[in-house]
Amino acid sequence: MVYLAHFGLAEPPFSITPDTEYLYSAAAHREAMNTLLLALQSGEGFIKITAEVGMGKTLLCRRFLTTLGEEFICAYIPNPQMDAKALLQLVAEELGVGIGPGEAAHVIRRINQRLLELAGEGRSVVLCIDEAQTMPMLTLESLRLLSNLETEKRKLIHIVLFGQPELDEMLAQPRVRQLRQRIAFHYRMSNLDREEMDLYLAHRLKVAGRQGDSPFTPAARQALHRSSGGAPRLVNILAHKALLAAFGQGAQRVTVGHVRLAVADTDGAGSVPWWRPNW
Repeated sequence: MVYLAHFGLAEPPFSITPDTEYLYSAAAHREAMNTLLLALQSGEGFIKITAEVGMGKTLLCRRFLTTLGEEFICAYIPNPQMDAKALLQLVAEELGVGIGPGEAAHVIRRINQRLLELAGEGRSVVLCIDEAQTMPMLTLESLRLLSNLETEKRKLIHIVLFGQPELDEMLAQPRVRQLRQRIAFHYRMSNLDREEMDLYLAHRLKVAGRQGDSPFTPAARQALHRSSGGAPRLVNILAHKALLAAFGQGAQRVTVGHVRLAVADTDGAGSVPWWRPNW
């Protein structure tokens, strides 16, 4: 990328592609991770994590999966926008279940057999479904069939739903109340506050190879927080564009003016006042 050498970077610091190396452990991420791990220890079948767009749900999901030990078998579905039969078949494939009749009842029977085999080996299954708010209602309801798979002493599968707030609206509907009542652990992630965003920027710059102080002035960081609302993805987009704007002007420091240029080029970004005496 053109500005890397200019700012003493080895790689782009503000890519929006999820990369666990760049994960900054903000309070919301730590609390969400603690919720996930506590739910597994408690043996609960359903767990739900929700957050607005760009809050790092996918990154959290990937980090969660990497923290699980060998006693867990993990299945990950990044795009569940499919009918119930297709979802069950995909879960079966993720668990290495053999090919057989495609009817839902037969698929669930084979999944159950596989889960019992794994339980006999002392292993548990964790199914993570990202972007869960995109599931059709019938598909969401079908997850209850999987949650029914259990022995007298333990759940055979843990299902973690990662989604936007629309997922809460879906689960609030009466037709899925049985599923909603089975979600014993849930957490709603919040945006980065001002101090956390400064630490977030510093972390990503350091991982990308930056040595020394931040290229963003304090006023620029304030403007970044104000215009992004503390949403990490929007922070990344605006920070990247602000670095480009500063590089284009040959500047070594990113100022409020550069952030304004980034905001003007970004849909969904908030405005930056032209004058704030405390900046």
